[in-house]
Amino acid sequence: MIRIVNIAKTYDRGESAVRALAGISLEITEGEFVAIMGPSGSGKSTLLHVLGLLDVPDSGSYQLFGRDVHALSDDQLAEMRNTFIGFVFQHFNLLSRVPALENVILPQLYTRRQPNPEHGRSMLEKVGLGDRIAHRPNELSGGQQQRVAIARALINNPRLILADEPTGNLDSASAVEIMGIISGLNRAGLTIVMVTHEEDIARHARRIIHMRDGLIQKDESNVAADIVPSRKFENQKSPPQADQPAAEKIANSAHAGWEALVAGLQANLKQAWRALAARKVRSALSMLGILIGVAAVIAMLAIGQGAKKSINDQLSNLGSNLLTLRAAPPHLQGIAMSEGMMLRFTREDIVEIKREINSISNIAGIVQGRGQATYGGQNWNTQVLGVEPVYAQMHSSQPVIGRFFTAEEESSKARVAAVGLTVVRKLFGDVSPLGEFIKINKVNFQIIGVLPEKGADKMRDQDDLVLIPLATAMDRLQGKKCFDQIEVEMASLDDMEDAQNNIRSLIIRTHRLPPSRYDSFQIHNLAEMKEAISSSSRTMSWLLSAIAAVSLLVGGIGIMNIMLVSVTERTREIGVRKAIGARGRDIMVQFLVEALVVSLVGGFAGILFGWLISFCVSTFAGWASLITMSSIILSVSFSGTIGIIFGLWPARQAARLNPIEALRYE
Repeated sequence: MIRIVNIAKTYDRGESAVRALAGISLEITEGEFVAIMGPSGSGKSTLLHVLGLLDVPDSGSYQLFGRDVHALSDDQLAEMRNTFIGFVFQHFNLLSRVPALENVILPQLYTRRQPNPEHGRSMLEKVGLGDRIAHRPNELSGGQQQRVAIARALINNPRLILADEPTGNLDSASAVEIMGIISGLNRAGLTIVMVTHEEDIARHARRIIHMRDGLIQKDESNVAADIVPSRKFENQKSPPQADQPAAEKIANSAHAGWEALVAGLQANLKQAWRALAARKVRSALSMLGILIGVAAVIAMLAIGQGAKKSINDQLSNLGSNLLTLRAAPPHLQGIAMSEGMMLRFTREDIVEIKREINSISNIAGIVQGRGQATYGGQNWNTQVLGVEPVYAQMHSSQPVIGRFFTAEEESSKARVAAVGLTVVRKLFGDVSPLGEFIKINKVNFQIIGVLPEKGADKMRDQDDLVLIPLATAMDRLQGKKCFDQIEVEMASLDDMEDAQNNIRSLIIRTHRLPPSRYDSFQIHNLAEMKEAISSSSRTMSWLLSAIAAVSLLVGGIGIMNIMLVSVTERTREIGVRKAIGARGRDIMVQFLVEALVVSLVGGFAGILFGWLISFCVSTFAGWASLITMSSIILSVSFSGTIGIIFGLWPARQAARLNPIEALRYE
């Protein structure tokens, strides 16, 4: 089973070097019970660590199950430890926050097969701890903790048990019980290599090796070995892997299943949660930076999205897919224009545009002005628009009460009106205005409809207006012969730009405008205005979010610091995990999961806090806010990424720890 030739190991202790092994050769066959004795500093523990693949000799050769250990990678050594070797330590080396059952099945997490809790219960029952399954190490006596350690060593049915002073921290009665269990395991077919400095403990072995100054002084058989079998193991057969070739066993262990991956993830999540719960204040502080960052991102994006939606709603109230033709103002680019030079739009322009532009959905002329509206003893100066019936469709202005005027009423110059809510409040208060007559510039109009509420801002109140038929406004109220503007509604946004260019060319041609008067009219594209404002709002939202993301980076640095401290505090635990078969990537994944849990818990708390901020801003400051699923996904993804990125360095540090140095860490 074991063959070492001229193994040497020297430790560098600063200015001096300590030669722990000075060229040892040794063979151990399967089924032996070997005790290694010697005073402190004789090299017996170093030899045991070399045999257990925890330490690497400086020179010499070591063959285990016929395989040259020097040719194996770190991951292969870890698999060998997990598959063939069970460790029993003097200080038990149990995970403090984990109950006995989970301590026992811990090596199974690194076999890449699903852990079997029933097997763990069976092992605890065999060592007499069937009633202590849920107890943590601090709730067990020393002897009970060592029994848990023995059950853990046996969980993967190893072929070799390495025991380092297994009774060193136990009282005499507990020591007898533990040695009875170990002797019973040897009788059941397991090979035992035990380090001890007590002669009465060594007498249980069939072979005793005496060491001093890194050399074997005496290797003798103990024919009178006092082997006291444990009834728990005396009928146990050899482990099922005993006759299986080592190479085949390692190959079989390489087949991973989804169940094992899920079980490993669950174990890491549970361990991460225990680590957070064990240090609540520190965990909360490490989450604080992530919480603030995510809350800031959520709140800033919500306010930005709310502002964008508010702007879009206001622009939608003006109409969608609209092109508006207006005559240029009297002063254009600093040049005074006479009344005769101003362009005038007429019904012929509407006819020409309809005929030339096929992608038009609707077109209408509009005249506008202001008028004094009176009712009873109330009066109000408001905007008066003369429009065609299609205006209601183009501007989403179908009355919420009453109706809009018809084409017949428009052509007959009927004196009817649809009024906005501001006019209703100023003239009628809480009284319904339908059917009532108001005077606009001393001309009577009957109210037939109340327009939907559009809202107001500091620049304009969109509900402060009166709509009357176009012909009525031009002939009976304002005395205009031309339109103040023409509105063109396109069937699709994709046609807006081409239509705008074609209409411009058409107006220039039909009005025979010279180049000097090309600027005598303007075409406003509401879609372009909407996109420009939305783009500015989007840019501002991202800018604010980028500023908020700085908090996430600060939180990430906090997570990295906390995880580095955690690695230092749990160095011994890392050594235990590596001793029972954890590979470097297993340790890395464990600490990455912990960092990810910290960042995600902080991220979800930040989402709730960000929602609260948005709600308060919207309620008390009157700013529109809108939390979208995309902002939540972005924040959670960003916080998770921060956890992985800043947890990677501590995880790598943990994964690269030398197992024997980690076990010796105090």
